[in-house]
Amino acid sequence: MSADVSAPAAVPARAAGTVATLRRQVSDLHAELVRYQLVAWTAGNVSARVPGEDLMVIKPSGVSYDDLTPESMIVTDLHGRVVEGDLSPSSDTAAHAYVYRHMPEVGGVVHTHSTYAAAWAARAEPVPCVLTAMADEFGGDIPVGPFALIGDDPIGRGIVDTLTGHRSPAVLMQNHGVFSIGADARAAVKAAVMCEDVARTVHLARVLGPTVPIDPADIDRLYARYQNVYGQPAGSHEEDHA
Repeated sequence: MSADVSAPAAVPARAAGTVATLRRQVSDLHAELVRYQLVAWTAGNVSARVPGEDLMVIKPSGVSYDDLTPESMIVTDLHGRVVEGDLSPSSDTAAHAYVYRHMPEVGGVVHTHSTYAAAWAARAEPVPCVLTAMADEFGGDIPVGPFALIGDDPIGRGIVDTLTGHRSPAVLMQNHGVFSIGADARAAVKAAVMCEDVARTVHLARVLGPTVPIDPADIDRLYARYQNVYGQPAGSHEEDHA
C-alpha cells in the first residue's frame, strides 16, 4: 500500500446512489456463490468497482453468508483502506484492489475455493480447453497463477500478471483457488461458476481416459462467435449456451 496516499474521508455525494446500488448487488451475488456450491463456511468473496471513483465494494471478513446484507458490505479505496462500513473488509481485499488498480477494464472480481477448480490449482495444472463451452467462455485453457501468500499485493500481482493478455477471465492461483474478473461483478461471478463447471467436467473426462484437444483455430472461431454474436441484444434476457 502507498503510505503517502490517504483514503477519502467518506463516499463522495455524487457516488452515493451508485454505491447503494452496488452494495445491494454485491450482497445478492454472494448468494449465487452459495447457490452454485462454490464456497464453504465464510470463504470466498465478491467485489465491484465503483465506476468513476477510486473505490470498490467488497464483502466483510468472516461473516456468514446468511448474515450478509447490503448494509454490511464494505466500501474501500483502491488500496484496500476502509472508506465506509463498520466491519473489517475481506482478507482478500488487497488482491482485489491490486487488480482494479492495474486492470482498469475490470469492474468485478470474485474469489472462490470451489472444489474441482481448487483441485486443479493444487496440482498447479491449467484446465485444458477440451470443451466447446471452454472455448466460448475462456478462449483457451484456464491458466495457473503463481503461489502467493495472502496479504498486501502478491496475490493481486499474480492475478494481473497471469491474466494480462490472456482471454480467460479466470485464473487458478497455485495451491489456493480461483480468482475471476469481469466487466462487472455479475460477469465475474459467471466466470467463477463456469470455471468450476468445466473443471469438474474435464476432471471426470480424464478419469475415463485421455481427452481430445480442440484445434486452436476452432477455439478462436468458437470464442469469437460466443463473445460477439451469441445471445440477445443488450438488455434482453440472458440465455444459456444453447
